[in-house]
Amino acid sequence: MEGAEAGVREGDAVAGDLLALGYEGFPGTVALGLSCPDFRAVCARLAAELATLGALKREEGTEVLSASDGPGAEQEFLRQLAGLLQELHCPDRALCGGDGATALQEPSACLRLLRFLCTELQAARLLCLHPPLDPSQAALPPSGKEAEEGAGMVQELILTFQALGMAKPTLGTPASRLLWELHAKISELLPSLPSGSLQPLLSYSLDAPRWEALESLCQSLRVQYCCRRCLLLKRLDLTTSAFHWSDRAEAQGEAMKAVLIPIRERLTPESDISIAHVLAARADLSRLVPATSKAARQGTCCAINKVLMGNVPDRGGRPNELEAPMPSWQSRREDGSWRKAGRQCWGRKKKKK
Repeated sequence: MEGAEAGVREGDAVAGDLLALGYEGFPGTVALGLSCPDFRAVCARLAAELATLGALKREEGTEVLSASDGPGAEQEFLRQLAGLLQELHCPDRALCGGDGATALQEPSACLRLLRFLCTELQAARLLCLHPPLDPSQAALPPSGKEAEEGAGMVQELILTFQALGMAKPTLGTPASRLLWELHAKISELLPSLPSGSLQPLLSYSLDAPRWEALESLCQSLRVQYCCRRCLLLKRLDLTTSAFHWSDRAEAQGEAMKAVLIPIRERLTPESDISIAHVLAARADLSRLVPATSKAARQGTCCAINKVLMGNVPDRGGRPNELEAPMPSWQSRREDGSWRKAGRQCWGRKKKKK
């Protein structure tokens, strides 16, 4: 009973594969077998499309499987089927054995044959949509942006090897070999680090909602970094423009532009922060260290900090040193009103009610 149900499920699965490939009119499991012309016709159509897609080496006009209905048609079909399965490297030993006729008497073997041909046809169609790269084109060196990206990755890899104290990788070494050597070296150095070092900032497994939250976080970081870079670049533009106001800049203006413009063009507000940077962040990144702390000053201290400025002229500008203004004096007016000379003209304040 269970075997019959499994056979029905297998038949339904094969029928679904044929419908997905565009083949309709699949015969039922009762009619499966070499004696069924519909079964041989379906196999012949699948093999013919495989040959059309280039999965089989056949001359144009040559029939892969015979679907004729006449005396000796089954024997001819079996002979052609044995060569087809051998060329496709079929892993089913029962089908590829010497007694294929006996094996195909069972409906399960016929279903396995149809399932194998369907999967081969699906793979052939995918290869036609995404053809493999031509070896002659693969040998050509990359150019343009691809060459710059490749050179950048190679440089980063060389710096990683230098930081770990490893020898510079030789040209032509496979990438898998380099990654294996890096993994072995890092695994060797990790036990020598203090406990708690290199703890990841993200310590939870990432499911679909967390990946979305991580993408949102990465996008927020990009916007924040872009805003900061825009501010710094604006300050840089204003600072460099101030140098052109002096008299000496009129003579050296073109030389200054020749030096500054190429450097400025390489500075863009867009940030290259990606999810990889967020995943690589460690727990110590969330600790805020003051810029004036002793640990921070060890990395920022330089010789220019010891240079002292000399005496500069006093430009004033201190309001507490300014004298109060003198009061105004008025004499007798033409309209007859007068004020006593020597008295300050102060307005009387009204009493508060």
